[in-house]
Amino acid sequence: MHAIRDLLRNAPVPIRKVENMKFAELNKINVNSKKETKMGLSYLSWAWAVEQLLLNDPNATWEYKPHQMWGETVMVFCEVKAFGVSRMAQLPVMDNRNKAISNPDAFAVNTAMQRCLAKAIALHGIGLYIYAGEDIPSEEKVDELEAYKAKLESAESLDALKAEFSTGYKAMKDKPEIKELVAVYEAKKKALTEVK
Repeated sequence: MHAIRDLLRNAPVPIRKVENMKFAELNKINVNSKKETKMGLSYLSWAWAVEQLLLNDPNATWEYKPHQMWGETVMVFCEVKAFGVSRMAQLPVMDNRNKAISNPDAFAVNTAMQRCLAKAIALHGIGLYIYAGEDIPSEEKVDELEAYKAKLESAESLDALKAEFSTGYKAMKDKPEIKELVAVYEAKKKALTEVK
């Protein structure tokens, strides 16, 4: 009995990575009301992004790395350490048309640094979907899954079920949630088959 207890005591314990759990949680936050738009491109307010980061990890830190010159233009870098992981972003110093500025002044560099900070925070999940050009965060994509599942569950025939599944599968096939959709499909298929 003691041998088993000692063996179990020395067994490796699987560790759930905090950073992965936090990323998934933060990536679901809808930031649409906090984003700002210039020249048709969206970005997050750096102050709001910092607030959200510190509310979720009070020990988070960030550091600006030395900028790099690209001809007469400048690239800034920011590293954010949060949830036990470091992520770095880069951003050129740009004008309001998102074109790199030649010989930027201190104000333009400061603006780029703050936007780069918001971008580095997004790499931890907060508003990342904005940088992908998407309009909705992951949580609302989960609602999309629920809609497809509801259509499967309400199908009244095998043909209708197959048609709904085909549509849902095409939309969700590259997402991890596809397993849930397949499970609902299989259960409904079984139920419809048993009815006949």
